[in-house]
Amino acid sequence: MDQQFIAAVNQICAEKNISYESVMEAVQSALATAYRKDFGNKEEEVEIILNESGQFATVLLIKEVVEEVENPNIEISLVEAQKMKKKVQVGDEIKIDVTPLEYGRIAAQAAKQVILQRLQEAERESLYEMFKNRENELLSAQIMRVEGDSVYISIEGHTVPLSSRDQIPGEKYYNGKRIKIYLDKVVHTNRGPELSISRTHPNLVVRLLEMEIPEVIEGEVEVKSIARDAGVRSKVAVWSENEKIDPIGACIGQKGVRIQSVMEELSGERVDIIEWSDDPCEFIATSLQPAKIAEVIIVNAGDDPRVRKRAAVFVEEEERPMAIGKKGQNVRLASDLTGYELDLYNIEQLPAFKEKLKELAKTNRRMEDKELEATEAGETKKAIKKAEKSIKKEEGGEPGHWGGLTKAIVNKLEKAGHKTLEDLKGMDLKALQKIEGIGKASAEKILKEIS
Repeated sequence: MDQQFIAAVNQICAEKNISYESVMEAVQSALATAYRKDFGNKEEEVEIILNESGQFATVLLIKEVVEEVENPNIEISLVEAQKMKKKVQVGDEIKIDVTPLEYGRIAAQAAKQVILQRLQEAERESLYEMFKNRENELLSAQIMRVEGDSVYISIEGHTVPLSSRDQIPGEKYYNGKRIKIYLDKVVHTNRGPELSISRTHPNLVVRLLEMEIPEVIEGEVEVKSIARDAGVRSKVAVWSENEKIDPIGACIGQKGVRIQSVMEELSGERVDIIEWSDDPCEFIATSLQPAKIAEVIIVNAGDDPRVRKRAAVFVEEEERPMAIGKKGQNVRLASDLTGYELDLYNIEQLPAFKEKLKELAKTNRRMEDKELEATEAGETKKAIKKAEKSIKKEEGGEPGHWGGLTKAIVNKLEKAGHKTLEDLKGMDLKALQKIEGIGKASAEKILKEIS
């Protein structure tokens, strides 16, 4: 092929990160559209063949050979076809060279639009194939351009927008800057697949820790939970099953070099590493560091999934501002980290709080006892009713020993000298119908009761 044509195609492939075949298909589709625009119509089947130089295209019109032509756009008679090719039969396809000398301006514009559309479709498909199995990963990216609040970044050849809500507040973005981003998921939209990327997602911190700390990526140190206020502060709870490993020390590194690398990637965001504990009181107290906590009381342990877990935290008066943090940040992050809604109290309120808890416990016990008594009474009533029903059934049904029979039927039976259903046992349908006033329908009801 012509070197300039090849170079142009290869440049498109590199810039759009799409295959050579996709570009060539787009060119062929565009030429077919241009031909139909100037010389044909939408019904015609057209094949485009590019020569080796890539500078000339042969346009072939494909038609089916038929005895009698009904649609000249897609059919050709056997007689006409044999003028072009002698050994042709009905049912065969014949290709007719209809290559034009030149295309009009409108056709050229249509071809251009087709190429752009096909390249966009190919780029989207390439985007999806490349990232569909890479959700929840950390990716390297480079900022391509900044337009107001929108930042466009290049990820492995694809340009993806980073929305303002996914940007770290206060972080400066400029052309050429290299950053790490978190790929949350690949989203399908009407415009094709899109990458949901973020610099504010809590998992970005987790992936950065995995990148900087071998013990984390190897599983020797486990990240149990994380709470983040992007651009300001994060709290990360870590734990290690291996008693020989200090999870906090492993994350911080010698002279803080490991955690410092993570914070630098987050534009100076502070990252606090705390040790996780399966004791909720201990974990809550640790999560509120650097404040010193006097006591933690679990109010609701989360037995009912509809009610959020809650804990009361007691501190000395001088520790209260530190426990709350600037604009409530410390207590908010601790709450997100532990999963408990935290209520702060002064230590002086502890005796009164405990006394109130005792009263509530007594009240709850009394309510539980009453509920239990009511439940037991209800079960007893149900059992009595069930027993009565069983006895009545054995005796012949409901009071009067006539079961579910209507009063009219009962009157007729009693008039005939029958006192209970027991008197009718052994009688078949015909025998019951012989009783005065008892028809077939009534006899069937009686037979059902005595069976």
